[in-house]
This record gives sequence, C-alpha cells and structure tokens, in this order.
Amino acid sequence: MSSDAYDYEALGLVAGLEIHQQLDTETKLFCESPTDRREPADAERTITRFLHPTKSELGELDDAALEESRVDREFEYLAYDSTCLVEEDDEPPTEVDAEALDVAMQIASLLDMEIVDQLHVMRKLVIDGSNTSGFQRSMLLGQAGEIETSEGPVSIVDLLLEEESAQRVAEYDGGVRYSLDRLGIPLVEIGTGPDIRSPEQAKEAAKRIGMLLRSTGTVKRGLGTIRQDVNVSIEEGARVEIKGVQALDQIDEIVRLEVGRQSELVDIAEELQAREASVGETQDVTAVFEDTDSSVIGGALSDGGTVTAVPLYGFDGLVGREIQPDRRLGTELSDHAKRNGAGGIFHTDELPAYGVTDDEVAALREAVDAGDDDAVAIVAADPETADLAIEAAAERAETAIEGVPEETRDATDEGTTRYLRPLPGAARMYPETDVPPVEPDPSEIDEPELLTEKVDRYQAEFGLDSGLAEQVAYGRRMPLFEEAVDRGIDPTFAASVLESTVTELRRDDVPVENIADVHFLAVFDLVANDELAKEGVNDVLTVLAEQPDLTAEAAIEEAGLGGVDDEEVREIIAGVVERNADQVAEEGMGAFSGLMGECMAELRGKADGDTVSDVLREEIGKRS
Repeated sequence: MSSDAYDYEALGLVAGLEIHQQLDTETKLFCESPTDRREPADAERTITRFLHPTKSELGELDDAALEESRVDREFEYLAYDSTCLVEEDDEPPTEVDAEALDVAMQIASLLDMEIVDQLHVMRKLVIDGSNTSGFQRSMLLGQAGEIETSEGPVSIVDLLLEEESAQRVAEYDGGVRYSLDRLGIPLVEIGTGPDIRSPEQAKEAAKRIGMLLRSTGTVKRGLGTIRQDVNVSIEEGARVEIKGVQALDQIDEIVRLEVGRQSELVDIAEELQAREASVGETQDVTAVFEDTDSSVIGGALSDGGTVTAVPLYGFDGLVGREIQPDRRLGTELSDHAKRNGAGGIFHTDELPAYGVTDDEVAALREAVDAGDDDAVAIVAADPETADLAIEAAAERAETAIEGVPEETRDATDEGTTRYLRPLPGAARMYPETDVPPVEPDPSEIDEPELLTEKVDRYQAEFGLDSGLAEQVAYGRRMPLFEEAVDRGIDPTFAASVLESTVTELRRDDVPVENIADVHFLAVFDLVANDELAKEGVNDVLTVLAEQPDLTAEAAIEEAGLGGVDDEEVREIIAGVVERNADQVAEEGMGAFSGLMGECMAELRGKADGDTVSDVLREEIGKRS
C-alpha cells in the first residue's frame, strides 16, 4: 500500500519527538574545555577503554546495555590539547556550567515549561563507547510545557540538560574510535507527549521547536548539532524509537514509512499465525556447503568458519516480503545477525542466488527438515559468531509471529530504518554523586525575541524585504547581523553580505567557514569608513577565507585593492573614456552602460560603484 493511502486515524497513529540540540556555550557542561570541534588529525594522544554494563540500584541490568555488551569491543579515544581530565574520566566533574543552565532555562521558558526547584544530576548507562565513563550525565530541568501546531497543541513533557556524547570517527578490527572534542558539549533534550497524529504534524512540531531553539541565538548550527528522535506506534503495532534523524524535512517521510513497516509486520504476523508458523532449532549445516561455489560462504569456510541454519516453519514467501522500500522481513533478521558480528544472512526466499545452487537449497531444506511451505535462514561466519548471529535471527523470527517488537531503530538517508537495539529502560539511570544539586532561579530568565518576531522587525525597522529578513533571522549569522547593525552598518548591506555574498562564495568553493565574525565586522567597518569599496568585498572575503590569519587590512593589500586615491580612480576612468573616444563622440551618454562595466573591471573593486558612476558621467560629459 502506498504511504499516501494510509488512514492514520484508523490505524491509531501515535507519535512523539525527542529533540537533542547542542548549546553554543564557551565551555563544556562539567569542565572548562572549549566547545570547539577539532579535526581527528589534531589529536595529541589516544586513550583505550573496555566498557561493561553495571547493575542499577535495584540490581537490574538494562536490556539495551546487556545486548551491547555481547559484542566485545575495544574503544579508542582521540584526545587533544583542549581535552580535560573530566572528559578522560580521570577526575570528577565540576559544577554545572552557568551559561548552559541560563540558555536551557530560556528554552524552557519559550516552551512554556515549569522549571524544577532543584536539578539533580543522574547517570545514564551507555556502553556503546560514546562516553569514556560508560555513562552520560543528565538532569531534568523543565516539565509540563506546550507548543501549538495547525493540528492542535503538542505537550512538552520534559526538558533535560545533559552532556553530548563523543563522536564516532572510525571503526577498526575489534574496535571503534571516538573523538573527545564533542564529548561534554552542553545539550538539551526536549521530549514531547504522544500527541502527534500525522506525519505532517510531526514535521510541523519539530520545526516549531527548532525555531524556538534558534531564537536564543546560543545553539550550535550545522550538521550533527541537532538530532531528532521520533517515537512511532500504531494501534496494533508497538512503540518504536527512531534515532538520529538529521534533517527536519525527513521527519514526515520517516513517520510514513514506519507506519507502513508496522502495518506490513502486523499483516505478516496475522498470516504466520494463520499458518501456525513456528521457529525450529538452530543447526550446523556446514556439510551442505562443503563444495559450494558461493564466494561468501566459501570464503567463511576457508577461514575455518561454519554455516548455521534455522528452519522457519510456515514462513515461505514471507521472509522476502517488502516492508519498506528495499527492506524485507529478511532484512530485519539480517540486522539482528549483524548486531552479533555477522555480515548478514541468506534465506530461501532469495535463494538460489549469490552462488548458491538449486541442489544446495534442496539439501539445506532436507538437512533441517523444511518443507515447501517453510523457509530457512543461514549464517556463514566463524563458529562463535555464526552461533550468536543465527540465534539472534531466530529470536527476531519468533517476534515476527507475535507482531511488531518494541525496539530502537536507526534512521537511514532514504527515510527507512534498521534495527539498532532494544528500547532502554529505567534500569540504566542512577544518581550522580560527584555533582551537588543546583537550584535554578527562573526570575533571572531573559526571554529572547522569537525568530518569527525578528523577521517582522527586520522588515519594519530596517526595510529588508521579506525574503532577506527571513534568511537573516533564521540564518546562523543572525547574532553577527545584529552586532553589525548596532555598530552603525547599513542593514541591507550587512544582510546581503552575510547571506547572498557568502552563499555565492560557497558555490564558488570558497571555504567560507574559515571567515570569523571579527573578519566580517572589520570588512563592514572598512566599507563604512570608505577604506574599501563594496565591490571589493567579495575579493577580500575570499582572501580571508583562504588565509584566515590575515587582518582585513592585510587582505585588502593581498587582493590588490589598496592604495588607490580619488585622483587615480579619475585617471583610470578617463583612460577608459579616451580609449573609447569614437564611441563616446557618436553615442554620448548612451555609451555609459558599456563603459561602466569596463571601468569596474579595470578598477577591480578599488572604488565603489556610485563613485565610478559619478566620475564616468563627468568624463563622458566633457567629450559630448
């Protein structure tokens, strides 16, 4: 069924959002390290850890942590000259960063939330290697908020202030490499209630929250600085948490495709139950493939591996059934096998293929006592991995008979999802004893102007057109624009440079990310003081992008725009008119347009257009 054909109300769609936004503070949440990102090549040393799950205060182990621990991996961390001992887990954390707390309270206020009387820092067990300590520090700051959407209000259940995890930068044999530059950056996690009833409402709610976050002017921008998790369920399905949605524009499609996946899984479960399907015992079927031509299976066997199989009674034709674009029930089984170290599975709904012959398929069915109505899944890997992977695939097949499993899934670039881990539970939370409680003071909150309000003000106060006003207000350089205007810079000029000019340079592959705020402000000041023509701004910014250690004044010299006075400008223009004397004599002021372009090209931004225009008209007038 097309995703557009779903009746979401009839299916009982319920969705909620968890939005994670990094804050743009000077220092990290629990130490004095800067929040600037670094290149892995800048690392000065590495740290190695092996992480294991621990029991909660009630003696319970979290299912997600337990599954993660089954894969024995080494974790390597890249440390920099800016890395502190807290990030290395070699000393206790300091007090909560005051700037981060202020920004988080601003956000809570914008979401109409009630701020708690005391913040208590908790440890959240995380053993995927993304924290050197094996846990993430988090604290509840606000509750009971609300936002409006065109389809009705959406409640904001909670807002947490927590530390960002380390970033995974590489995988190697037996391990994962993380970078510590991101670890500890202040982060707010905003959770909505299960009030969302359509994919479009999910997208609208996420956009509204994103606008409120950016209105503070103190959140980080760019890829990876904001992540949306989407919780989706339908009445006959189950709650599924989809992690790592990077793009707002993808949220509605992800919800649609998840509804489709759950609907298909419900149909498959009904069919399996009608067939009285079951999952058999896992078996070693290496002998079936001793002389195989399959490069995948043969390669595993030549390395001392085995082939394990599980009969799926009553599953014929359903393992290969598509549940999302290019994803099938068999892909779900394969995802679980991969979590246990295998490359994936083969199953009889897709065989013979991949070098596996008809005779081998027949022999496989016979070896596990599978009939025509049954399917068989196999894994080829080293003996330990093969056993773990086929058991995981078998367990997932068991849940397919029951319906839709509750789980955490990972979003793909195509809007589909893949299995990540079980849903986490309360067993992974316990108190942090190294940080004292904090009593926030809501009376000190200075609620910022909303971006929607800024757009209106920029049009009314500065005369910007609606498009440019929206670009600036929602752009990452909005605080810089306001600082420039406060310094007396023409608003239209500043806005055009920060949005249009920067976009133009980026399209020309100029590394505009290297241009610092101080560079822009210096360039604006030079233009305002008639020391740089507006026409030279592109060239100067290009030099600063390529040589960010230069001052704006030095960049003018580097661009060849310095040292031109009014008399020299007049001489250059007079020379252009002289070379085109015949045209001027014939056309008079009609020659102006063509000569203007020639003058500007020769001056190359050494004089502004208004000055060149005035002088050119005078010189043409002298010869008319």
